[in-house]
Amino acid sequence: MNERLYIFDTTLRDGEQVPGCQLNTIEKIQVAKQLEQLGVDVIEAGFPISSPGDYNSVIEISKAVTWPTICALTRAVEKDIDVAAESLQYAKHKRIHTGIGTSDSHIRFKFNSNREEIIERAVRAVKHAKRYVEDVEFYAEDAGRTDNEYLARVIEAAIKAGATVVNIPDTTGYCLPNEYGAKIKYLMEHVDSIDKAIISTHCHNDLGMATANTLEGVLNGARQVEVTINGIGERAGNTSLEEIAMILKCHKHLGIDSNINTTKISPVSRLVSSLMNMPVQANKAIVGRNAFAHSSGIHQDGVLKNVETYEIINPKDVGVEDNNIILTARSGRAALKYRLLANSVACSEENLDVIYQRFLELADKKKEVTDADILMLAGTNVSDDKALRLDFLQVTTGKGVRSVASIGLDISGQKFESASSGNGPVDAAINALKSIIHKHMTLKEFTIQAINKGSDDVGKVHMQVEYDGHVYYGFGANTDIVTASVEAYIDCINKFKK
Repeated sequence: MNERLYIFDTTLRDGEQVPGCQLNTIEKIQVAKQLEQLGVDVIEAGFPISSPGDYNSVIEISKAVTWPTICALTRAVEKDIDVAAESLQYAKHKRIHTGIGTSDSHIRFKFNSNREEIIERAVRAVKHAKRYVEDVEFYAEDAGRTDNEYLARVIEAAIKAGATVVNIPDTTGYCLPNEYGAKIKYLMEHVDSIDKAIISTHCHNDLGMATANTLEGVLNGARQVEVTINGIGERAGNTSLEEIAMILKCHKHLGIDSNINTTKISPVSRLVSSLMNMPVQANKAIVGRNAFAHSSGIHQDGVLKNVETYEIINPKDVGVEDNNIILTARSGRAALKYRLLANSVACSEENLDVIYQRFLELADKKKEVTDADILMLAGTNVSDDKALRLDFLQVTTGKGVRSVASIGLDISGQKFESASSGNGPVDAAINALKSIIHKHMTLKEFTIQAINKGSDDVGKVHMQVEYDGHVYYGFGANTDIVTASVEAYIDCINKFKK
């Protein structure tokens, strides 16, 4: 009988630490419900002490899902643990995840402490959490750079204090796979009562080794992996859930199974990408748009003769299927609603009407509207009561001439028009916008990405604008990249603190 690997998803906690990817409570619930259908064992719902929003999200997610364990993160601080316990009051299965840094760097520079005091703080935190819940996970932050002998002492003390899971994070993504695997093996062999707790991996991807390190951890005795959808997370991200799930499915000889329903992977991936405005790179393993694409003539010939010549994964195993419902300008609301539901997006009839009108506008410009397009349309389904809206935009540009833009804005029902020039069409359009909005704003970041290939593609623009000491994130999407840029800038302005 195969051994069980527990899947701990931290998309809603570590994944949400990516700048510009914050979700509101309703969006978090939507993701949590899809994670439940996917089959994850533990959902890390947030860091309750960090903000009222995180606290409320843990409460609401606890109410919304049934069988997964809901986990709340804390520092090794009693107040953190008290607040986490309160936020978990409605969870059917609850876990407190507490811990402290254990590397010499963290002990010296972060805590200005010493090794013995860190162990004492770890034990106090676990015991305090144990007053509230039976299931307590302890993390040794920066375990990847922690001396193995000392790490074993910390983990042993945490287990004796009542920890049911011990998390060994490679917080900086520094470890080589063989080093990380050896670290887990050392703990398995040198920690008394290690059989009374589950060892968990938590690997970051700073050097592109998160999945390899996680797999090595599993092969050496870890039986929980901490992962995110699409590998999102702080800095270069975390281990990808979909990669670990499909490695186990493809390498059955490892004798390790998870509870993941892999056919749900692709829809959940698209949902997270859309809600977080975080595009998935085209060549991303398992969920990238090119993951099952073949452009080489030799590859195409081989696949046509026998798909197994170049594909080790059946696309249907991850939820990628050919569908006969092709969306064009002649499609109706029913077809649009079907494709939205197929991508795990449910909406009211009122919202469907708004999305449908935008769909028709886009369908008139494109030969075919893809799933990525409709997720974009759903993601930009903002209410029409925003203070600032774009009425019209006209730009004149070309080689050897200075770009000129004319713009019309609706500001709380009042109409304004202006024109300006610039070094290019986007610069001219934003200058025209600024001539109406008399605020000192600084463009900090400007990113353009196409959803699919083709000259009629939709362009997605992500912006960061600084105003009054705060940085705001905006998003726009349109087949005209200048319009998308202005809409992203307006999205930032609409978020300015009043």
